[in-house]
Amino acid sequence: MNAKDAINATLHLSSTVVSAYISDLSDAELLQRPGQGCNHLAWQLGHLIDSEASLLNLLEPGAGPELPAGFSEKHAKTNSSSDNPADFLSKAEYLALTEKLHSASRALLERFPAERLDEPAPERLQSICPTLGAVFVLIATHPMMHAGQFVPVRRALGKPVLI
Repeated sequence: MNAKDAINATLHLSSTVVSAYISDLSDAELLQRPGQGCNHLAWQLGHLIDSEASLLNLLEPGAGPELPAGFSEKHAKTNSSSDNPADFLSKAEYLALTEKLHSASRALLERFPAERLDEPAPERLQSICPTLGAVFVLIATHPMMHAGQFVPVRRALGKPVLI
């Protein structure tokens, strides 16, 4: 397995876990917060989508699909305290956008020259992602950074253990 294969496998695994955790949640349940001061699941899904689009566009301008008007603002840190359902999308819409982003990530990774993975990342990311390859790793692992917050919501709602 080469680096690009490993990144692609990680993206698939992260997507599988998050999709499983939200598979039986309703739109209303996505507005549940895992704990006091935590962001609800709908905001987190939007944050993941917005982040992936931004990171793709850092790797290659235009690689990230355009998001719906106002999407980034509704999923910015300044709106994370909103519990207004009108500020957020349906689960189906989040899933469709996630698949669109993951398809774009896989397509960019496929056409990205392997030798460029060792090039320095944009300066603003270098403290956590020193190389362009590390930016791809961040895209692939970022959902797993949030997946643990989905479990307390599932437990509070009495949902079954899935993984």
